[in-house]
Amino acid sequence: MSIEAPASRGIVARWTDGQTIPVLIVVLVIGVFWYLGAMWLNADLQRDLFANGGKTDYTTAELIEGTLSQERPKLPTPGQIIAELQKTVIDTAPTSKRSLVYHGSVTLSATVLGFLLGSMLGMVLAVLVVHARSLDRSLMPWVVASQTIPIIALAPMVIVIMNQFDITGLVPKSIIAAYLSFFPVTVGMVKGLRSPDPLQMDLMRTYSASRMQVFFMLRVPASLPFLFASLKVAVAASLVGTVVAELTKSEDGGFGARLLAGSYYGQTIQIWAALFAAAACAWMLVTAVGVVERGVSKQMGARP
Repeated sequence: MSIEAPASRGIVARWTDGQTIPVLIVVLVIGVFWYLGAMWLNADLQRDLFANGGKTDYTTAELIEGTLSQERPKLPTPGQIIAELQKTVIDTAPTSKRSLVYHGSVTLSATVLGFLLGSMLGMVLAVLVVHARSLDRSLMPWVVASQTIPIIALAPMVIVIMNQFDITGLVPKSIIAAYLSFFPVTVGMVKGLRSPDPLQMDLMRTYSASRMQVFFMLRVPASLPFLFASLKVAVAASLVGTVVAELTKSEDGGFGARLLAGSYYGQTIQIWAALFAAAACAWMLVTAVGVVERGVSKQMGARP
């Protein structure tokens, strides 16, 4: 008994002192309000369904049950969304165009390619900006101004221009994803490359270090925390850009095409399931960047 008690107290302490219980409470509160919102928003539609079916003597319990089980509700319940995810992720073959796994692979392929292109472009621009003062004054304002163009207006233009050169499929969507992802990487990398303390720079000059040595031995290690924070933002932005592009060019599939098809046919459950699947993919991408960050930090001798 004397051995098991501390272990049980340790488990309880981890639950109470950590993030598990707060997260569960927040999820519970959101779930309660979600179900209440579904009852309220779907009530009028359910009354119309009862009236059209000639049923006028329904009870409150029947009304509530109806609002939570409609085929095309205004706001689907979490249970309906989970059931749709199970149907389209687990029960449907991954190669079927009704499968969210299929659409997820289409979206992720363009997202990853666009993220890699945008990240490389952002890092190159950051290096140029830091080492050339003229570019800092002339290029950075244009980098910032590029993000003022609404992506929903830019995406159709890019796709139409690419089609004129017979460039279709993955590349146009990747370009749009890269357009959204290069900006946070550029800004974060510039901040990181300029983060070393002036005393550290003076010490490198005292040792007669070349610009390349200063760059690789001081600036790059100092910039990594800024870079990975920017990469997490960039990879999520890449997914957003890809989904927007798929809304414009839906014949290739993807989460955007799934959202568009759901809106055409009023399949709100399908729309919400695609949104949740896209959010899960974004979480996995951000987590992957975090894993790479921990690996790089460990290789550089950072403390856990």
